Amino acid sequence: MPVCHRILLLLCLLNFSSVYSDITDGNAEHLKREHSLIKPYQGVGTSPSSQWDFWGSTLVTSQYVRLTPDERSKQGSIWNTVPCYLKDWEMHVQFKIHGSGKKNLHGDGFAIWYTKERLHPGPVFGSSAHFHGLVIFIDTYPNDEAPDRSFPYISAMVSNGSLPYDHGRDGRSTELGGCSAEVRNKDHDTYLAIRYSKGRLTIMVDVDDRNDWKECIDIGGVRLPTGYYFGSSAATGDLSDNHDIISMKMYQLMVEHTPEEDNQDWTKIEPSVSLLKSPKDNVDDPTGNFRSTPLTGWKVFLLLLCALLGIVVCAVVGAVVFQKRQERNKRFY
Repeated sequence: MPVCHRILLLLCLLNFSSVYSDITDGNAEHLKREHSLIKPYQGVGTSPSSQWDFWGSTLVTSQYVRLTPDERSKQGSIWNTVPCYLKDWEMHVQFKIHGSGKKNLHGDGFAIWYTKERLHPGPVFGSSAHFHGLVIFIDTYPNDEAPDRSFPYISAMVSNGSLPYDHGRDGRSTELGGCSAEVRNKDHDTYLAIRYSKGRLTIMVDVDDRNDWKECIDIGGVRLPTGYYFGSSAATGDLSDNHDIISMKMYQLMVEHTPEEDNQDWTKIEPSVSLLKSPKDNVDDPTGNFRSTPLTGWKVFLLLLCALLGIVVCAVVGAVVFQKRQERNKRFY
């Protein structure tokens, strides 16, 4: 096999391995049950010893937690009562969105929260528009009907409470990134993985229930404090859907930190994103890939491939130029 082909094969393998290494193997040893919502949903209720509390239209059954039924003007949520003090974690969410509404006649979606506030009802998928922390939106209805984005659409936002989520524009001005994902009315459950480690937020989706994770968002420079709460909420308006949470499994990631990081009071960190792009750049192109996003996965592969091809071209051109100079010099002797 030529050297060039070997290099390309190695780069491809590195690219794919980086995607799959972003997902934990579900090791039960690192499962944090106090932050996990698992069948048959023991510890869910309003008693002082409950680890999960729910509100609104939420219905807890033996098979799923239904945040909203397929009915108009419903809101529901479920929240962990135990604050999370993990510095590095990964949350796997198994869910199902389904209903009788046809194309563009369903809504609105649901959200996964890691916030300082809990059980604060509001207009943003059943929770408050002002919050401190991180939220992942699974939005099924386009409010601004922009032609450059297809729904359902997954996006992320970090806020310190000063900037609200703009539901009317589907959060375009404040999102960190996003992707389209056909997660509605599937015959099987769908999955979302949210990883936060060493200041990097990575979100992956598995739409086909094949353990085939696709990268949706990957951004560095994210600062999240410890001591916040996990939760999920959903809402319907004039349009509706069933929004079901099957499970939320929290895994602790074993990551080494510097002595400075270990000595820092992580509960005092203010939610922020140092690499957040300006709102004017926060639009997607026709291919669905965001401008001004960090280099990740296939982008790194394409960059390396272009660099390799550039080196080869320069080497060939240099060799031709050198040979012609040698021939020219021979004429003078």
